[in-house]
Amino acid sequence: MTRATPASRGAVDRFSTRGLPTARRIELWEEHNAHALVALQCRMLDESTLEASEANLQLDRLHLAHVEANPHAVERTAQTVRARPTEAVALYFTLQGEAFFYYDGGVRKLRPGQLLVCDADRPFLRGFSQGLEELAVKVPYDLFRSLGGTMPRTVQVIDFWNPGAGAGSGTGAGPASGPGSYAAALAALVARAVGPDGDGAVDEGAALDLLAAAVAPATAGAQAADAHFAAAEQYVRRWLRDPTLSARRIADAIGLSERQLSRVFAERGTSVPRFVARCRVEMAGRMLRMPSYAEQSVEAIGRSCGFSSAPQFSRVFREQAGMSPSEARRYALSANS
Repeated sequence: MTRATPASRGAVDRFSTRGLPTARRIELWEEHNAHALVALQCRMLDESTLEASEANLQLDRLHLAHVEANPHAVERTAQTVRARPTEAVALYFTLQGEAFFYYDGGVRKLRPGQLLVCDADRPFLRGFSQGLEELAVKVPYDLFRSLGGTMPRTVQVIDFWNPGAGAGSGTGAGPASGPGSYAAALAALVARAVGPDGDGAVDEGAALDLLAAAVAPATAGAQAADAHFAAAEQYVRRWLRDPTLSARRIADAIGLSERQLSRVFAERGTSVPRFVARCRVEMAGRMLRMPSYAEQSVEAIGRSCGFSSAPQFSRVFREQAGMSPSEARRYALSANS
C-alpha cells in the first residue's frame, strides 16, 4: 500500500500503520489524515515506531473518526493551513491518555473525559505523551454556525464524563451535567459508529441535535426536545444490558427531572419503560437470529439483554414481537436452513 484513501461516504474506512514499512509509517499516516480528516505533521517523542490506527466515516454533513496511537505529537502549521484548509470546526473527545494543546492563546491540558472544540484552521500543536484514544468530529463552518455555534476564537473545553463517578455515559464513568451530558451522548453515538466495534450505523440528525445542545445550549431551544431524546436514547442503548436501568437514572444522566423525561418520550408516542423494552427486544431478536448465539439458552440471552427473569423476557418479547423468544429462534433457524 502506497497511499491512504479518503473515507467512503456511508462506509467506515479503517487505516492502520501496523504492517506498513517502518520508514514510511509517518508519511502514510500524514497522507491518510490529509485526505480523511485534517492535514497534520507528525513526529515521534522518542525513538519508537508509530503505531496508529484511525476509523473514518463521512456522513452527509459531518465527518466522524476514532483514533488510537502510541506517544507522538502532531502539528498544524500556518503553512499547512494555507495549503490544506479544512474550513471546519474540530471536536476532539479524549478517551484515554492526557493531551496537550498548544495554540496562539497558550496551552491547555486535556484529560480523559474532556472535549476540545477548536477552529481546525488556526495553527496548533497537540502532544500525546501517554499515547491516545480519542473520537473526532469535523463540522463545516456553515453547518456549525447554522446550529447556533459561535466560531471559536479560542478553544472551548467541555467535561463530558467524570472518571470514577460510577455508571454514566458509556465510558465506564459518570456523566457530566448541562452541555456535558449532550457531549457525552454525542461521544457515545460517534463511538457506536466508528469505535473498535462500530458498524457505521449512525443517526446524523440525532448527532446534529446533540452537537447543537452541547456547543450552543443557549440557542438550542427549538431543538431541545430532540436533543433530550437523542441523549436519552444513547444512554439507554449504552446501558441496555443493565437490569437496574431506570427512568430516574436516565433523567439524572442527561440533566432532566423524571417528569420532563416522561414528557420528552410522550411527545414521541411512547414512554421510557416501553422504549427500553422495545430496545431490549430488538437486541434479543438479533441475538436469537445469530448462529454465534445458537449455543446460548433463550433464558441466557434474555438476561444478557437486561431482562430480570425468564418469565419477564417471554412476556415482553411476545408483547413486542407477537411470538415467544423460542418461537422466534425456531423461525430464524428454519429460515436459515
